[in-house]
Amino acid sequence: MMVSQESDKIRALILGGTADANLLAAEIARAGLDAVYSYGGRTRAPADQPLPTRIGGFGGAGGLAGYIRDERITHVIDATHPFAAGMSRNAVAACMETGTPLIALERAPWARVPGDNWIEVADVSAAVAALPGAPANILLAIGRQHIAPFATKPQHAYTLRFVDPPEAPLPFAADVIVSRGPFTHEGELEMMRTRGIHWIVARNSGGDGARAKIDAARMLGLPVIMIARPELPDRQSAESVTEVMRWLGHRTCLGA
Repeated sequence: MMVSQESDKIRALILGGTADANLLAAEIARAGLDAVYSYGGRTRAPADQPLPTRIGGFGGAGGLAGYIRDERITHVIDATHPFAAGMSRNAVAACMETGTPLIALERAPWARVPGDNWIEVADVSAAVAALPGAPANILLAIGRQHIAPFATKPQHAYTLRFVDPPEAPLPFAADVIVSRGPFTHEGELEMMRTRGIHWIVARNSGGDGARAKIDAARMLGLPVIMIARPELPDRQSAESVTEVMRWLGHRTCLGA
């Protein structure tokens, strides 16, 4: 559905926290549209945005619906991480309740190509079960909220990579890398070789920003336990900032 309202009537809410959300915010600001950028609050030092920003949860679908009404939001763009399933479900419910147009900005998931050694699993529990029994060096590229189940296999040497240093003790001993992407192919190769990585556990987030580790694993012949995206309610979606801007009734100079 193409939205044809004039720009002075648009007040968009971007549910953000991803590289694509940041690109969208820049394009919306460039177009002069009224919008608010919302961070979930899990990152302690979120990137600055060219739009008014709020940080923190809404209090479920009902709280988000109340915010949409109170702030006179006319359009919602869900540009959260593909695995932020709770927020995405709340967005669908809140927009249905308030009758607000919703679109998801979501890159296509990665597809297996020749040379990939993937073990595709449905969730984190299945990823833990897929790990080998013999001790190995494991890169967990899945975010800090999902690492606890791996404590059931303490024989492995885990490498973790977080945007922020951990605030609480980890559930197991691990080599922690504090770094913010996007990461380069050469950098990922060096990291995996230096730490002697044998296995990688990753979520199928798609896009280019986190793909380097998948390409590096292919080059090194490493197995990747690939966690599938969670199932979400039906919703309109777009794979690029350009598509979202068209949905809002505006053109963009971006090519993707």
